[in-house]
Amino acid sequence: MPDSMLAAGCFILTVGLYYANKRLYEKSLRLILMPLLATPAVLIAIVLLADIPYHDYIADTHWLMWLLGPATIAFALPIYDNRNMVRKHWLSISAGVLAAVVTSVSTSVLLARWLGLSVMLQKGLAVRSVTTPFAIEAARSIGGPADLAAVFVVITGVLGMAIGETVLTCLPMVRSRLAHGAIFGAAAHGAGTAKARQIGEVQGVVSSLVMMIAGLISVLGAPVIGKLFF
Repeated sequence: MPDSMLAAGCFILTVGLYYANKRLYEKSLRLILMPLLATPAVLIAIVLLADIPYHDYIADTHWLMWLLGPATIAFALPIYDNRNMVRKHWLSISAGVLAAVVTSVSTSVLLARWLGLSVMLQKGLAVRSVTTPFAIEAARSIGGPADLAAVFVVITGVLGMAIGETVLTCLPMVRSRLAHGAIFGAAAHGAGTAKARQIGEVQGVVSSLVMMIAGLISVLGAPVIGKLFF
């Protein structure tokens, strides 16, 4: 099979599996069937079993990565619709985002060092709580592996989406809808924001805002992060 045909087939397979997985998840809502979890697992199994070279698989599917940018910007629409609420709570939201970024970066790097991981892995993990488009740019700014950073982001988002509600039930003192949304946006970025929108409109709006501000701070502060930790 020509490489161009194989690449096109991989693209069709990826999109088709995602939509099929999405419909299946909507019917059962089982954790193991989440599209962000099940679709990559099936794709990896198919690629390995069929012995498809990575460069052939990514040749056409890399356009799907490009769509992450517009998808992230789309989160700004509900923020605009709820701008009055954002104006009212801008100070607490901003302070929370700054605290979340500092905590995420410092704990990730320090834990990685304690475990004896390499410097490259530490740089990739430093931006794991930022949505993928921002994480890739931030990782490049500090000289980290962009591909690994993207993998860590996906893992963090899926775990945050999966266990976020359970964690919040263990924190009865955190009752505010704003706090719930901020936690999802700061800890689990895009996947967490999708979950927050399922819980409530306010949670979804705050999660979107926190995710975007955290990403912007991480990209702009990447040089500082690099000097402080590496």
